[in-house]
Amino acid sequence: MATYKDTLLEFPCEFPLKVMGKADDTLAQAVLEIVSRHAPDFDGATMEMRASSGGNYLSITCTVIATSKPQLDAIYMDLTGHPLVKVAL
Repeated sequence: MATYKDTLLEFPCEFPLKVMGKADDTLAQAVLEIVSRHAPDFDGATMEMRASSGGNYLSITCTVIATSKPQLDAIYMDLTGHPLVKVAL
């Protein structure tokens, strides 16, 4: 297992990615494509989705097997760069 000075995580590990964005038919597919690009073993069937009470926003949780901090950084950069994504935690 690798450890990095700038993170308390030990890799590999299960890491939940929380993504919130505009409720749009293409948001879930966009998130799946981005996450799968960086975590090829991610199973899209495990994505959890919840609509906001007003139905304007969608929350998506993707739990990936993270292998490194650079991998997680790259996922966050791509997610936050997508126009439909408002927040990635």
